[in-house]
Amino acid sequence: MISPEVKEQFKAIVGDKWVLDRPAELYAYSYDATPMYQALPDAVVLPASTREVSGILQLADTHRIPVIPRGSGTNLAASAIPVHGGIVLNLNRMNQIHEIDTRNLTATVGPGVVTASLHQAVETLGLFYPPDPGSMRISTIGGNVSQGAGGMRGLKYGVTKDYVMGLEYVLPSGDILRCGGKNVKDVAGYDMTRLLVGSEGTLAVITEITLKLLPLPDTKRTLVAFYRNLVDAAKTVEAIIAAKIIPATIEFMDQGTMKVVDEFARLGLPLEMKSMLLIEQDGPAEVVDRDIERIAQMAKANGAAGVEVAGSPEEGAKLLTARRAALSALSRLKPTTILEDATVPRSRLADMVEEVERIADRYGLQICTFGHAGDGNLHPTCMTDERNREEIERVERAFEEIFHAAIRLGGTITGEHGVGLAKKDFLHLKVGESGLELMRRIKAAFDPNGILNPGKMFAASKRRRWVVKR
Repeated sequence: MISPEVKEQFKAIVGDKWVLDRPAELYAYSYDATPMYQALPDAVVLPASTREVSGILQLADTHRIPVIPRGSGTNLAASAIPVHGGIVLNLNRMNQIHEIDTRNLTATVGPGVVTASLHQAVETLGLFYPPDPGSMRISTIGGNVSQGAGGMRGLKYGVTKDYVMGLEYVLPSGDILRCGGKNVKDVAGYDMTRLLVGSEGTLAVITEITLKLLPLPDTKRTLVAFYRNLVDAAKTVEAIIAAKIIPATIEFMDQGTMKVVDEFARLGLPLEMKSMLLIEQDGPAEVVDRDIERIAQMAKANGAAGVEVAGSPEEGAKLLTARRAALSALSRLKPTTILEDATVPRSRLADMVEEVERIADRYGLQICTFGHAGDGNLHPTCMTDERNREEIERVERAFEEIFHAAIRLGGTITGEHGVGLAKKDFLHLKVGESGLELMRRIKAAFDPNGILNPGKMFAASKRRRWVVKR
């Protein structure tokens, strides 16, 4: 609990209006987009500046109060759950685009800027910020950076970490530091920028972000290919990359996902097919036209039962929007939807999908799979009901097997969602016990009193999905 006196000190820093502690307000911050995790904070504090963040952290560190940084709460690793109480530090008031530098091709923004808003702002200037997580119309840049977010354009353009050039951040001591900047080359000391990206609020609070921008592509075209099996779809992906064609997007949907998305978006998909690829290419018009034609030929040569090229940019955008709606569509089937995130090398894509299907059958579960086929990042998604404890236990065992399968195939337990609470018991599978110990030592160097997002990333006890509401 936070004493009334300390709450008054928080109010003195940010103003009475920006410290929330009524039960209804706290409840809204007791969960994020990850199902089945919930815990109440003691208060919510909404700073408007780096100086305010510094004051809040210094006060919290003095009184050993946990601090959980938060953006829009769209993360899928339970990283924003205040499992030890304390304060949720909501950074959404820090939502200014400070600068779009057209000479250096950078944007400098506050952590509360919504990702899609940045897209719109830079595109009006003929520039391009490629990272496009599925939650981009809601998620914030600060959250994207903290969770190491990916997106559909990751194959060609990379993910959030590839665009972060510099950061301003605050330590629990209240010290305000900077790393990186607008320099394209900078190897002065340890790369603190890379370390903080994906650190999930466990090391510092990020208060300003400098991002790399690109020229906006001239044009784009979209193609869909349908398959009677999973292997031919995977072979097509391999063939495209082997031909040295790097599309902006190669998305995969299995039959179960296709059926639900078609019902949701009314696309008229051939639902007898086992899988589909949704491929977009962008760039100069002549290059795009050539690549789309070659991709269509390769899809047919590798067993595609049907190939269709979108007749207009609007039709292509509709297909991509439908793919982005996959999670929303699946969420309508049952009360609880658990979306996971396993990544394997592209060459093992079909093997991984088949593993997911076998595991789902073994445990009698409905698991649909979609994802970013171009970079091997799959999202096996289970529709269930958290009130059914017996089924939830089967779900837990199934996903544990899926993570082990991903590691066995040369992959990882998470490609873009992060570790948080949801996967902390599996992190050792990827980094080993010595790697975990090194990470704990880094955490202690940044946060000696352990106030920043405690309980995340590092397992302390037997895996447990349920978090009892305080």
